[in-house]
Amino acid sequence: MQGISGTPTRRSGLLPALTSALAFGGSGVAAKPLIEAGLAPLHVVWLRAAGAALVMLPVALRHRHALRRRPGVLFGFGLLAVAGVQACYFAALSRIPVGVALLVEYLAPALVLGWVRFVQRRSVSRSAAVGVVLAVLGLGAVVEVWHGLSFDPLGLLLALGAACCQVGYFVLSDHGSDGDDPVDPLAVIAFGLLIGAALLTALSRPWQMDWHVLTRQAALGDKSVPAILLLAWLVLVATVVAYLTGVLSIRRLSPQVAGVVACLEAVVATVLAWFLLGEKLGGWQLAGGAAVLAGAFIAQTATPKAATDAVAGSSPDPTRDQGLSDSANRA
Repeated sequence: MQGISGTPTRRSGLLPALTSALAFGGSGVAAKPLIEAGLAPLHVVWLRAAGAALVMLPVALRHRHALRRRPGVLFGFGLLAVAGVQACYFAALSRIPVGVALLVEYLAPALVLGWVRFVQRRSVSRSAAVGVVLAVLGLGAVVEVWHGLSFDPLGLLLALGAACCQVGYFVLSDHGSDGDDPVDPLAVIAFGLLIGAALLTALSRPWQMDWHVLTRQAALGDKSVPAILLLAWLVLVATVVAYLTGVLSIRRLSPQVAGVVACLEAVVATVLAWFLLGEKLGGWQLAGGAAVLAGAFIAQTATPKAATDAVAGSSPDPTRDQGLSDSANRA
């Protein structure tokens, strides 16, 4: 978000950016054992969002005026960036490997360029188009399309749904930085979690959840760990710490650097799933994953050209488009 980038101080921003990528990357390996232990994916999402919302409640109270100023941005953020992304991503985890789900979700930066080109009708650079093509080809290698899709089609569709919701996150983050009085990013995160948790409560019906699962052990690869510890990691580290350090890094890093570091999330998730859950990927899938990340990186750092036929109300200023890549990825 342009409004929070500030003066780049890369040395002090790199550590929180790495912390955010590591924290977000660990969400899948913490959630999947809980799902396999008997919790429904929607219940795991609700536990994550509700727990993080409680932690961030003091921040929401401090910025309660933001709900009156920009309700559309905050409700959209809660619906798409919190409820939508996490529900689709965790549902995908119940059917396909962690690394594959997150790599599919990393089509989001490429889809953002599609939003800019076909919805806002603004020209994009040639390098951005190359990034989109590279990401799509890489995805084809990850799912091994020549074998008729080597993974569950519904799981892949759910992961793609997470990518589409992620587009909404980027677009809403951009709108949240508009105007002379932009919304504080901490307020967006806090209210997004509260609103997302409220929506997920109605959808997931947590009163029907098997709460006893949290009192038992869960299988983490060939080891057993207390389920409540996995939930604590998911809430405190993979959500609260991940969001807060992501915001801090965005304040101190340029959009390009923040986007590059955020791509490490998929690498971290794949490596952790490999070593902790035994989910190994083949050579073609690893090569395809590298292509997806490279395409996402190019799409994130490529600045759309100035609009020649911009839609009414959209700014042709290319620096504003960098706000689409300013935000940390949230799954």
